[in-house]
Amino acid sequence: MSQKPLKVLMFGWEFPPHNSGGLGTACLGLTRALCDSSRGIDLTFVLPKKQETVNMETSFVFADSYPVSMKVRVVDSILSPYLNTESYKDYYHLLSSGDKSFYGNTLFDEVEQYARRAGAIAEEEVFDVIHAHDWLAFGAGIHAKEVSGKPLVVQVHATEFDRTGGNGVHGHVFEIERRGMAAADKVISVSSLTKNIIKEKYGIADEKIEVVHNGNDMRIRSCDGTKAVSSLQILKDKGKDVVLFVGRITLQKGLEYFLYAARTVLEYRPNTVFVVAGSGDMAEQMMRLTAQLGISKSVLFTGFLRGKELDEVYDIADLFIMPSVSEPFGLTALEAIDRDTPVILSNQSGVAEVVKNALRVDFWDSDAMADKIISVLSHPSLAGELEKNARRELPHISWASAADKCSLIYRTLVAQSIPTMK
Repeated sequence: MSQKPLKVLMFGWEFPPHNSGGLGTACLGLTRALCDSSRGIDLTFVLPKKQETVNMETSFVFADSYPVSMKVRVVDSILSPYLNTESYKDYYHLLSSGDKSFYGNTLFDEVEQYARRAGAIAEEEVFDVIHAHDWLAFGAGIHAKEVSGKPLVVQVHATEFDRTGGNGVHGHVFEIERRGMAAADKVISVSSLTKNIIKEKYGIADEKIEVVHNGNDMRIRSCDGTKAVSSLQILKDKGKDVVLFVGRITLQKGLEYFLYAARTVLEYRPNTVFVVAGSGDMAEQMMRLTAQLGISKSVLFTGFLRGKELDEVYDIADLFIMPSVSEPFGLTALEAIDRDTPVILSNQSGVAEVVKNALRVDFWDSDAMADKIISVLSHPSLAGELEKNARRELPHISWASAADKCSLIYRTLVAQSIPTMK
């Protein structure tokens, strides 16, 4: 017997191709799978600013053009899950006076403004369940629940505890996260690692949290360009080994440990090039550290890459490293494996829960990290086994599986809410 179509109202802050990190990629992968006709999901995705989106069977509503009387702004969106209060302020000051009247004076004002608009959207949309992604959308989910009485699911892709290295547990963002999880009927965590943080640091009951690991779907990445790759290919053609880091250059990602390991590796394998693909608030600091370590000639900072550029870097790399201090999941590891690149993972990463054929290391142990890098580069057979066996794991790490788990969560909550409905 076919199930009744389920209407989901989903709130997020970014969606490809206008995404600044893994959150947008995860939202696309999950929603694409949820919208497969076999699941009977009718999904409406709410974004804070009207933008071109990847063509797919999803209905989009844009908070800045809803209701109809509100304008659609032509400026680039300054709303991103990776903005902090200072970077928001910097972007805000660059806006014209007319644009400033539309956006909140601070990041938290903008988040609250988005949440209020969500209430208006929820009054007009027809839906059975609400799903909000990460702290910037939690307020929107709460408002939608308040005006509709529908069950709320919040999905935690990262916590302030992760982003600040454990130093943000008394801040404003932490409180927004805690309030959103407390108000939710179910909390989705992208890993058991993050589930434990949610329980221990945010006080959320174990039975309220469901682990839904991210998936892998390389169909969703497409972009033209080779600006950062051509010079790297030249180095590769000269016989250089290429070791790759992909991620935001922030405290959370542990790039400094990667660089300390690089210095050690270069003592034994001077023909190695270390590639840093990403951007972030610690980029200049990490470049200075590279100079202080005396390895600038062997480290290439490419800036943020996506699509074809990123695929080509993965293809060229001999090894991918994820040295994260606290990584809720780590989609880039799956991307690397999908491009047949062996990986070394931090023990402090959620993706290590689902990828068994990888070398592991504690993020802080740069000597052990260097030893493992040297081993993989020195032994092609080891690299080949890691590559081949990890590739075999990918079909079991799918967005389809994540969507099945989310669908079950939705339908269970809706079924539980029916007896109390008037």
